[in-house]
Amino acid sequence: QVLLSESGGGSVQAGASLRLSCVVSGRDLRYYDMGWFRRAPGKESELAAAISTVPSTYYAASVRGRFTITRDNAKNTVYLEMNSLKPEDTALYYCATARGSWTLNPVDYDYFGQGTQVTVSS
Repeated sequence: QVLLSESGGGSVQAGASLRLSCVVSGRDLRYYDMGWFRRAPGKESELAAAISTVPSTYYAASVRGRFTITRDNAKNTVYLEMNSLKPEDTALYYCATARGSWTLNPVDYDYFGQGTQVTVSS
């Protein structure tokens, strides 16, 4: 059974930083691309960042320069470092394992975590 468990969310003021973690069990992370999605109230899910097995990375334009995605295969964990947080970053953040190479489309991911809430106030 594959399980993804996120942690690290919280309520912070604008300009603060948070570090999200996603621990994967039941799958060897070395062989999988990973994505961090976010879903804001009333909006569609958005791929915030992704990391390949190489690793190479992708960032949505809205987070580029502020967020950093990394992976620690020894710990089967993916991280999302979020700096200079803005109110528009408020969302449920969840990680996902890609079926193949990462894409922008959630249908190309096969396992998802429950998510961790990030709330940024101005």
